[in-house]
Amino acid sequence: MYLSKEAKAEIFAKHGKAATDTGSAEGQIALFTTRIAHLTGHLKKNKHDFSTQLSLQKLVGKRRALLAYLYNKDIERYRAIIKALQLRDIIK
Repeated sequence: MYLSKEAKAEIFAKHGKAATDTGSAEGQIALFTTRIAHLTGHLKKNKHDFSTQLSLQKLVGKRRALLAYLYNKDIERYRAIIKALQLRDIIK
């Protein structure tokens, strides 16, 4: 797999509460963002890989749902993760 255990632990340590905190919304959003970037790069080279395209659309939907959850639950955490990952230009 393209992400090793160490790389995932680093993502969770940076954006979650700890390296072992894999369930936090911020950690999951950061992991999804990394995977989305990887799949986007793959699709730029392989335009007709429709199974990867479907997987990418599902990941974007999952990330969007988690961001909506964070927006409704705790707006400060939402703003912090958006700023850290540079996902949006305008922060609500």
